[in-house]
Amino acid sequence: MPYLTSTPAGTQSTDIRAGFGVPGLAHPLLAPAEWAELARPGAPLHWVVLDVADGPGARPDPQCLEAAGRLRNAGVRVLGRLDTGFALRAQGDVRGDAQRYLDWYRVDGFLLRRCPAGRAELPVLRRTVDALRGLSEDAHIVLGHGIHPYAGYAEIADQMVTFAGAWNDYRWSQAAEWTAEHPPERFCHFVHGVPRPHLEEALRVARWHGAATIYFTDRTDRGGRADPWETMPGFWDEIVSRIGTGVSE
Repeated sequence: MPYLTSTPAGTQSTDIRAGFGVPGLAHPLLAPAEWAELARPGAPLHWVVLDVADGPGARPDPQCLEAAGRLRNAGVRVLGRLDTGFALRAQGDVRGDAQRYLDWYRVDGFLLRRCPAGRAELPVLRRTVDALRGLSEDAHIVLGHGIHPYAGYAEIADQMVTFAGAWNDYRWSQAAEWTAEHPPERFCHFVHGVPRPHLEEALRVARWHGAATIYFTDRTDRGGRADPWETMPGFWDEIVSRIGTGVSE
């Protein structure tokens, strides 16, 4: 299976490069400039999530087909966004959405949102991930927990989102001890509300916590009334420069 290779506990990989995982811009009709920017060469993109309509939608979307094609032509991995419903959603429904993503948009893998984090739910999610790999053996699987899950989840995925939330919480957060047994390329952090003057501090936190895939933005959720990931951060050029030149490492 195409899991990322782990390094022994207490050691560090020598070829780790930080980069971006873009968790889901607005539809290309609403954010054409953002999608065009992602297809330009230069940004160290690990992957970009395609969310057509809370999933793949009911039929192929021409604008999304074009956006996904541009990214693939630029060598960027495209992931379909799947909702697991905290492992309560029927596996057949998740599998159906995944098949549509593969058939229509030729995605390279999936970001599973609303993933459970407890030990009891691991067997259910394992079956879901196995079903997805049955559809596409080389699929890149990212589990969107948003918090540190039970350590066993690391056995079934390529990457895990172990933080997704506000800067005020992130700057005081702590990494779970078990994460030290895996290299940084296994972990993703999504942080909103990062003030531009604190960008370097945020990058240091990601490095200390051992997360190589990040998405930091100065956009906020406005008290839960907005999706901070739908538009690109105001400091996009600056953070691309920092990551691209290795300043963050």
